[in-house]
Amino acid sequence: MSAKEAVAQLENVKEAWRKENHIPSLQEVHKSIPIKKSGSFFRRLLGFMGPGYLVAVGYMDPGNWATSIAGGSSYGYTLLSVIFISNLMAILLQALSAKLGIVSGRDLAQACRDHYSKSVSFLLWVLCELAIAACDLAEVIGSAIALNLLFNIPLVYGVCITALDILLVLLLQNKGFRYIESFVIALIVTIAVCFGVEIFLSKPEFAGIAAGFIPSSQIITNPTMLYIALGILGATVMPHNLYLHSSIVQTRNYEDTKEGKRSAIKYATIDSTIALMLALFVNASILILSAAAFHTTGHHEVAEIQDAYHLLDPILGSGIAAILFGVALLASGQNSTLTGTLAGQIVMEGFLNIRLKPWLRRLITRMIAIIPAVVVTLIYGEKGTGELLILSQVILSLQLSFAVIPLVMFTNDKNKMGEFVNSKWVKWLAWIVTGIIVVLNAYLLWGTFF
Repeated sequence: MSAKEAVAQLENVKEAWRKENHIPSLQEVHKSIPIKKSGSFFRRLLGFMGPGYLVAVGYMDPGNWATSIAGGSSYGYTLLSVIFISNLMAILLQALSAKLGIVSGRDLAQACRDHYSKSVSFLLWVLCELAIAACDLAEVIGSAIALNLLFNIPLVYGVCITALDILLVLLLQNKGFRYIESFVIALIVTIAVCFGVEIFLSKPEFAGIAAGFIPSSQIITNPTMLYIALGILGATVMPHNLYLHSSIVQTRNYEDTKEGKRSAIKYATIDSTIALMLALFVNASILILSAAAFHTTGHHEVAEIQDAYHLLDPILGSGIAAILFGVALLASGQNSTLTGTLAGQIVMEGFLNIRLKPWLRRLITRMIAIIPAVVVTLIYGEKGTGELLILSQVILSLQLSFAVIPLVMFTNDKNKMGEFVNSKWVKWLAWIVTGIIVVLNAYLLWGTFF
């Protein structure tokens, strides 16, 4: 490419994004974390590590637990391949999300506002807010169930207690973004350790685990197994994570040059890939624990989190098994609330260019999740919270396509991405993954309602 062509391409990229009233994503922490311009690979990677773990939280939230427990108790290790394939899809989509944020200087919500008309942007915002509220609902219910199981706190009170986490969020935000990342990583490590011990206690069949990671035709031919597999797929890739990741990668103060952006994309992709492999371990562990503890002992109908908790101790013969399960669930629920806060702020500011104080934004999101949870818990009790958890996953599935399609479109557009546009094989792979997600989520929604 000649110098003249390079300049022309750069001008096209600049014109592809609207410039008026553009404000950096998460302005209060934008470029707030310094990045070393030299040093070893690992020292530079350390500077970029953090955003991937905030994203990984959404892949191990309480909404994933029910589907993995049901899959393990009913079909043993067979559905491990579905968790693995879902995770590979997530790795690709999160890498594209990080690339969009680094190259364009916009999060996915801002990119949608720049590209689409006001009416379309408003509709996308409404759908995204519903998805975030649904995700928050799953976290509220998960935390309340954990408090009920560990401390015998009634579900209604547990739901109300979860509202207090707004104080923790505000405290960490005031101290700096690295504190939020450190807290999230500490909770993820707690979850991983808990499940590591659980797997040791459950003594799974390692040959069965290895075979489970190989896709089986039975998954397609067995309608019930297929439905649970679709539930696992639908609960794995979270739409709000795509908005979140495209924003928080911009907290790093990388050089605003081609070389700086290329380096940032490389390290951000490695960060998110490592973090999502940890999420794969957690999700696979839930299914492995369920298969080893329930399926092999003839308990094939375990699908509720509460049932799993109460059965673990007598089946495994260990008084600590249920406690570790409850601690991991509580850590999972609380961890997800932190990322839900940031995602809500990013989406509102990005789509509408409206800025609210963090405590007010958090309170609004929390009330949207807590009010229906309290009402359903009061009227229907434990059974109602389980059905509400399923409904939250359905809403997330409905929204996913409206986040994935714009992301793939933008990163495939040379006018918007310049030399960082997706290569041909990535373009094809991204559209194939998008097609699979759209079809499977449509099938899941049809099966849920009809």
